[in-house]
Amino acid sequence: MERHGEVAVTLWHLPMGMDRTKVEVGRQRWACASCGHTRIEGVPFKAAGHRVTVPLLNFVWDLLALGQTLKAVSLMTGLHKNVVKAIDKARLESLYTEVGEDGARRLRRPERQARYLGIDEFKLHDGHRYATVIIDLETGHVLWLAHSKRKQVVYDFCDFVGEGWMSKVVAVACDMNADFERAFTERHPHLAVVYDHFHLVKNLNEKVISEVRKDEQRRLKEEGDEEAARALKGSKYILMAKASTRREKDREARAGKVVSRGNELFNKPEVTARGGNRERYEELIAQNELLSACDIVKEMLAQAYSYRQEKRMRDAMEEIVAVCRGTGDRHFEWFARLVEGHMDGIVAHARHRISSGKVEGTNNMIKSLRRAGYGYPDDEYFFLKIFDASRRYSPGRESVTLG
Repeated sequence: MERHGEVAVTLWHLPMGMDRTKVEVGRQRWACASCGHTRIEGVPFKAAGHRVTVPLLNFVWDLLALGQTLKAVSLMTGLHKNVVKAIDKARLESLYTEVGEDGARRLRRPERQARYLGIDEFKLHDGHRYATVIIDLETGHVLWLAHSKRKQVVYDFCDFVGEGWMSKVVAVACDMNADFERAFTERHPHLAVVYDHFHLVKNLNEKVISEVRKDEQRRLKEEGDEEAARALKGSKYILMAKASTRREKDREARAGKVVSRGNELFNKPEVTARGGNRERYEELIAQNELLSACDIVKEMLAQAYSYRQEKRMRDAMEEIVAVCRGTGDRHFEWFARLVEGHMDGIVAHARHRISSGKVEGTNNMIKSLRRAGYGYPDDEYFFLKIFDASRRYSPGRESVTLG
């Protein structure tokens, strides 16, 4: 081999303060005297696949792992947004995927055994396109993401983690999606499916209390009692709130708590907490029989969810069904059918005190992630970002040299 000139390469390097920096490196070119084949000397601190230094690559890794957007990292480092995305996608693939024996890339199996799972669907794109997320309820880590919200998603997850892993799962929390329940119990009959308390209360508030209030308002107007109808106006949240919430609002009003600060610049007045919530609530239910029944059912439901024995909780829920049917109102009748049709999953809460709260939090995290990135048309990249966002990152955990 003999020297055959020099080739310069320019690499992006770590920014110095607010200034972006580059490093220019001269590389020797060598030529074979017999065949004429040339070879260029390598740069040990150049990251494979990109014209950046390894320290800059690790810096980009840390910024992205801390939640910085592609645009923000691009502005800080001077790299094009597509280059930052390519680095991020390679980073995520190295963390959460592996190459199988067939050469195909697939997700890595969960790093720990989960006892409780949570499952829910979320809106992926406009046009009624949905995806399903499954998480470990104890850690909040996302374990599985897939398009659609059908039973096949559950079957695919069970095949992914394996029979041995699923045999150690105790219970699954979900909303009242019958497809999810049937899919889990078909594959693993030992699993307890727990219907979330929040969704049951939400159905009571939105499909019963709110609708009964509207019906009562219409009835009073038809009977000519305009004053009583006006009293129901704006009462939706007072009727839905828990007794403890109303008491807390009244305490805040007595203390003069400011709920919205005013400002002179934009002529906004200061708003303080309003009191009289308990008195107004008692006045409303005293004047309306069905609203009084709503109050009774709401208190009975709260009491039922405090029980730790399944028989006591089942008896309490059956009493709620009887009270709902006794009103003769169509909205209460609908709620009674809902409870009866999902009784086993509701009562399972007495034995397994879990809820879908963390799954709802994950859904909010997904929405925030999508908004921060102004949308992600690449679903594979977006799903990997969700996996990463659900896991806590410690700066300096590890560095990477891609390639």
